[in-house]
Amino acid sequence: MKRVIFHQFGKPSDILTVEEVTKHSPGPDEVLIRVLASPINPSDVMFVQNLYGIRPQLPSGAGFEGVGIIEEAGANAKIAVGTRVSFTAIGSWSEYVITNHRTLIPVPDAMTDDVAAQLFVNPFTAVAMVEESGVKEGEWLMVTACASALGKMVIQICKMRGIKTIGTVRRNDLNDELQALGLTEVINTEEENLPKRVQHITKYEGVKAVLECVGGQTAADAVKCLGRGGIMLIYGLMSLQDPTVNFGLMVFRELTLKGFWLTDWMKRTNAATRQHVSEEVLTLLSTGQVQMPIEAIYSLEDIKNAVIHAEAHGRWGKVLLKP
Repeated sequence: MKRVIFHQFGKPSDILTVEEVTKHSPGPDEVLIRVLASPINPSDVMFVQNLYGIRPQLPSGAGFEGVGIIEEAGANAKIAVGTRVSFTAIGSWSEYVITNHRTLIPVPDAMTDDVAAQLFVNPFTAVAMVEESGVKEGEWLMVTACASALGKMVIQICKMRGIKTIGTVRRNDLNDELQALGLTEVINTEEENLPKRVQHITKYEGVKAVLECVGGQTAADAVKCLGRGGIMLIYGLMSLQDPTVNFGLMVFRELTLKGFWLTDWMKRTNAATRQHVSEEVLTLLSTGQVQMPIEAIYSLEDIKNAVIHAEAHGRWGKVLLKP
């Protein structure tokens, strides 16, 4: 079978290759899945560069999630062969993948492969962070880099919950689309002073929470946008630059800065909350209440062009791999 593999860390377009590897049979708690589609997420790109929370064991497969059909099931796997499932596994950019049956989510018939391929990483993170933020109807939540796939999901979820949103961008070409999704206010950080604009928008109350993935100056400015008792959930570092944080501001406004990693959140949160988030994600996606646009589809063999496209500025949709 064909699989995308890397033997060293580095820029994905330089080091990723497609190789023929042996297709193994699943163990007692595992299933063998024929992969139908898998997205290219920022976490996948960071993993290849050894910048993620999980260290790759070289040589390593790439890709963390996808959708596929179960072809073989181990003795302890309580799911039927032939079931279409969303899955998580290291090495999803492949024709086949083996993973533990506990990572599987059966996909509703109404959900397309393109949507189901993206079911876990971004939608679960978006819903879970909005829950974790504690922002209520009528309050303000800010999303940095809001034109990302995850940012667009947060905007749509907040609109349905009656939460007012401020989103940061560095370009204005997607502003109309973002506001059509439900974004209340958009701020171009290249053209405007972020803290001053937020204070004006919120009538000097600040935002209740910030969902932050940029780092550097954007993150430093975003901290200043928090109102008293506000929280910043940090789930990425796109700029690869650590921000300078004003500790005095944190003390006198009683602010909280907290990291968010879906892998740990899934482990530490209780079963009832996980089930609630899972049901909400499935409902939102299967009914089309949250849109997940696809910009391009590539084959495994075209992996280098696929990752270049996925990292390009100004994308409006997700890049998928289909074996």
